[in-house]
Amino acid sequence: MAERTRRRTKLAIGRLLARSDLGPEAIERFLARHEFPIVEGAHLTFVALADDVEGVWLRHRIQGLPEDLAMHRVDGTPLWWVTVEIPGESRMEYQFETRRHGEWQRFNDPRNPRIARSPVGDSSVCWGAGYAPPDWAFDDPDARKGTLVEHHLPSRAQRRTNHVTVYLPARYRPTSRYPLLIVHDGGDFLEFAGMKTVLDNLIHRLDMAEVVVAFTRPGDRLVEYPNNAAHARWITTELIPFLNETYPLIDEPSARCLMGSSFGAIAAFSVAYRNREAFGSLLLQSGSFVFTDIAFDHGGGPAFDPVVKFVNRYRLRPRAVADRMFVSCGIYEPLIVQNRSMLEVWRETGMDVHYVESRDGHNWESWRDRLRDGLSWIFPGDQLFFYE
Repeated sequence: MAERTRRRTKLAIGRLLARSDLGPEAIERFLARHEFPIVEGAHLTFVALADDVEGVWLRHRIQGLPEDLAMHRVDGTPLWWVTVEIPGESRMEYQFETRRHGEWQRFNDPRNPRIARSPVGDSSVCWGAGYAPPDWAFDDPDARKGTLVEHHLPSRAQRRTNHVTVYLPARYRPTSRYPLLIVHDGGDFLEFAGMKTVLDNLIHRLDMAEVVVAFTRPGDRLVEYPNNAAHARWITTELIPFLNETYPLIDEPSARCLMGSSFGAIAAFSVAYRNREAFGSLLLQSGSFVFTDIAFDHGGGPAFDPVVKFVNRYRLRPRAVADRMFVSCGIYEPLIVQNRSMLEVWRETGMDVHYVESRDGHNWESWRDRLRDGLSWIFPGDQLFFYE
């Protein structure tokens, strides 16, 4: 206990708590002096101001930390704090939650300007020591800009019209031939991972080859993505033929890659599983490869039942579904165990699997940060994929 106290007094929050004159002015000076959260090596200190509340909690998605991380109140003040220890180069999304007279309220950190966006709402972001977002994720005024073309395609397989956005590289020419990347949840990758900017920058820097990219959008993704026959037909018998007719693509499996994250990774993998000769490469991020070795209690709820059924069946009789697979996952997300477990299953089929981990969770900026790793491995910039 004495050693723990000595370590804490070396931190900013410990020095504050050690003051004898811990009044409103001392707290105001403390808040004005620091950026929040306070990053001191591996220690991250989160601070909130809340009065007339029954408690304050730090809500996060870091596997391994207590899910309900209660913050400590400084006696006689509205200041609440908690310090967590996380390795360097980590990235963490979080919010605060208060309970006042039995009512709960969740909100972002008002002292932290860093915000991560997602389809389910915004969160505050903490950058651990040594982490910085990659510069290729932001607009580079020197990079030539590609073009986005919108298509609305009727699908007989899915009995609806599908919205597809096609990215054409800045130097696109109808006389050239290009490889094809198809992205599940494409609208979200464009909006929340800034993927058009990423493509512009990586191509400009010669980190990846010039590629035509089709960003697709699902209907009910929880139904369509887990090994759905209609979805697979839409991709392989409708979308790819349309793209081949409309754009100068290399009509060969080796020049096609199918991509997705989370449930989208299951969709990409299952489409390739049903159509072994259609894709040479897969790019799978934080795939929801949930399976059971005993019984069927996977703990993921009914939405994961078809996923578990599919992955269990595949694990019993694994086979190659592509030539090459890029796989990434965050070590702070619950799916890390499943993704690690699938690696040897895939490799034993003869597929070339390149795997990357990050100190992050299950979120869009984590997937954005791994795009250069995946895209440059599948479509390397120093290899000419198109022909005059």
